[in-house]
Amino acid sequence: MVRQALVSGEIRPGDIYSAAALATRLGVSSSPVREAMLTLVSQGLMEPVRNRGYRVVPMSEHDLDEIHEMRLFLEIPGTLKAAAHAGPEDLRRLESIAADIETAAEARDVPRLLDADRCFHLELLALGGNKRLVDTVAALRDRTRLYGLEALAARGSLGGAAGEHRAILAAVAERDTARLAGLLQEHLRHVRADWARPDAPDSG
Repeated sequence: MVRQALVSGEIRPGDIYSAAALATRLGVSSSPVREAMLTLVSQGLMEPVRNRGYRVVPMSEHDLDEIHEMRLFLEIPGTLKAAAHAGPEDLRRLESIAADIETAAEARDVPRLLDADRCFHLELLALGGNKRLVDTVAALRDRTRLYGLEALAARGSLGGAAGEHRAILAAVAERDTARLAGLLQEHLRHVRADWARPDAPDSG
């Protein structure tokens, strides 16, 4: 939950958060929040502020551009390779996750959508059998800041983003690698160009 709040921009760079205050804000107990914050510190996503709490490490536009470029280099070819191994059971599991993404979008539940979206893409990528690649892409995803999703949720405009996953699955099922590559590139373009902006336009 803390990770999703960081990625979505609910907790932002510059502000200092104690585990207790953040737990109250998120409606959970302090212990798991403290553990999550320490994990994020070890991953370089947060930094401790002596006697005060923790602060999100800021990301510049250049940082986000570099992350986007790395995801293009790694995630698209990795997912194309992984998709070749997708069987009927894998597709059913991914369809269930895609349905959860759509449900979260309809409910304007950004943390749930982020969690399901992360699960969808990493589970698909994992079919390729390269755990280090999955871990690397997961770390890059966690460094992305999707401030614009809150604005899209407020306007009820998350449906377009959610619906992209059905098209991706269809391309996987049909073994249409050219179409799949194009869909993944467009999906990542949305991540960088639209969802990372505080004033994100309507992408649906």
